[in-house]
Amino acid sequence: MPFKVDILDVNNLEARQQYGALCYRRSGKKKQDCEVLLITSRDTGRWVTPKGWPMANKAPHEVAEQEAYEEAGIKGTVSDRKLGSFSYLKRLNDGSEVPCVVDLYPLLVKKAKAKFPEVEERTRRWTSAEEAAELVDESGLKALLIGFAGAMTTRS
Repeated sequence: MPFKVDILDVNNLEARQQYGALCYRRSGKKKQDCEVLLITSRDTGRWVTPKGWPMANKAPHEVAEQEAYEEAGIKGTVSDRKLGSFSYLKRLNDGSEVPCVVDLYPLLVKKAKAKFPEVEERTRRWTSAEEAAELVDESGLKALLIGFAGAMTTRS
């Protein structure tokens, strides 16, 4: 069941919706052995998950899948059931900040392409979900990563 964490209430500004992908791959022989993908943001270079704004004629999980390809070169199978939601402040090109809520969808990676639209602007990093939780800044995303790690550990 998805859950929301760390929802912002910044000066009563209405949060803008985004959709993101938690890209993961199997890294061992057991089902619970997996790694998650982090990418650098284009503006500050902090570690984040692929995410973006809603797109016309695309369901939220399809937006997450599209962003995973554009920002990280990832192709795979995305779930239409969100993992959860987190919030953060997005810095816009004009320097202003807007509160955003990101619905995060798990995406099982089948292929990581070497060439993709934002290859020159981002760095990819595969790591355990636990380490990823230490690398990201957003507390809500940290909580989702820790929850994901726990869910994967309890799988048989």
